[in-house]
Amino acid sequence: MADGTRICVLPAAPHSAPADRDQIEDAVRAGGGTLSGVADADGMIWTDWSDPAALGATLREHPQVRWVQLVTSGVDAFGPLITDDRVWTSAKGAYAEPMAEWVLATLLAGFRGVPGYARDRRWEPQSTRSLFGARVTIVGGGGVTSALIRLLAPFGVTIDVVRRAPVNVPGVRRTVGPQLLEELAPQTDVLVLALALTPETVGLVDARLLERLPDDAWLVNVARGALVVTDDLTVALETGRLGGAVLDVTEPEPLPAGHRLWRLANCLITPHTSCPAELAAPLLLRRVRDNVARRVAGLQLDGVVDPRAGY
Repeated sequence: MADGTRICVLPAAPHSAPADRDQIEDAVRAGGGTLSGVADADGMIWTDWSDPAALGATLREHPQVRWVQLVTSGVDAFGPLITDDRVWTSAKGAYAEPMAEWVLATLLAGFRGVPGYARDRRWEPQSTRSLFGARVTIVGGGGVTSALIRLLAPFGVTIDVVRRAPVNVPGVRRTVGPQLLEELAPQTDVLVLALALTPETVGLVDARLLERLPDDAWLVNVARGALVVTDDLTVALETGRLGGAVLDVTEPEPLPAGHRLWRLANCLITPHTSCPAELAAPLLLRRVRDNVARRVAGLQLDGVVDPRAGY
């Protein structure tokens, strides 16, 4: 048997994975792995994204664990723990289609004035626009971007992708490095954030970048709240400097009940539900099953985290 076929699922309780412990253990068995206690395990499915300190303590006590599967796409919470002395995998790419679907649904709602209509208590037209022919800039080059490109195809949009490694992405006009984001901003009707949160990307969307976007542009954040300077975004929306925003993530999160963003007709907020548990559970279980099977067979795993890149 290859390393990583004796698998433990931790913590026992509570956990914050979209699937429950029994389902995850069934996925391990379906992949050909053998469930074990942590003392005997060489692989681990860590189900609690909210307690990285507990994971760090567990790994220090059990250094024989050579592979850790996380249940989230983003791994920023675990940053200092992710080193190259063991294999780390995340759920990146697993939740891409539901998240891309959320982007399309909320963007269409924003463009057609649905947030304002939902708040109105009288029959009054809102300012609306069409997605057809829009100029879309997507920051990030992972699974959400690939799925969103497919969903946007019927709308005849022009898509530019900004990513760390500007390799060719099918279905887009061009792919550029992060240094050209400000240059693209004035030509952008929709700016979609679908990238990892790293020390380099914290506060990526600030007053300077927002100033370069057209006054009627929309921001869509399906990634991490800290990518955006919340105060700068709030001012841009309040003053009409930005057409609108749809946010599945915020900084802070959850967004406090009295925050000014809640009152804005040009801002649509969902509570980190672009891929809710009922949609995420089968996708996570498939990732666990497939990665256990790949580990058993000695194959490359899906969703491998690069410790240097941070995702």
